[in-house]
Amino acid sequence: MSEDVDRDELRRRLGEPGLIVLDVRSADESAGRTGASCDPRQGRIAGAQHLDVQELMTLTAAQIRELLPEGAKVVAYCHSGSRSAVAVQILRAAGFDARNYPGSWHEWSRDDSLPSETGY
Repeated sequence: MSEDVDRDELRRRLGEPGLIVLDVRSADESAGRTGASCDPRQGRIAGAQHLDVQELMTLTAAQIRELLPEGAKVVAYCHSGSRSAVAVQILRAAGFDARNYPGSWHEWSRDDSLPSETGY
C-alpha cells in the first residue's frame, strides 16, 4: 500500500468507519474564512476533523492519543501536502496508521463534485 492517498481513494473512503480525515491547516483555513487565492473554493473536506499542525507539534504522543480514537486510520491533508506530511510523521510516532493526501485542498477544491463544507 502506498504511503500516500490520492483523491480517488479518499473520495471512495469518506465516511468509512475508523477513518479520520484530518485537516491540519489553520482554523481559519479549515472553516473557509481564509485560504489560498489559487483555490476556486474555500473550506474543508466534508466530515474532516481539524487539528492545526502547529498545535500538533506541541503535543506529546500521549496527548495525541487522547485526542484521536485508538486504532483510527488517519488521512492528513493541508493546502498542498507539506504541513500534512509533517503531521503524518508526528501521528506515526504517536502510534497511528497515518497517511498523507499530497493533493490536499489545492486539488480537492478544484472538483465541484467532491464534498466540502465551511464553518463549524
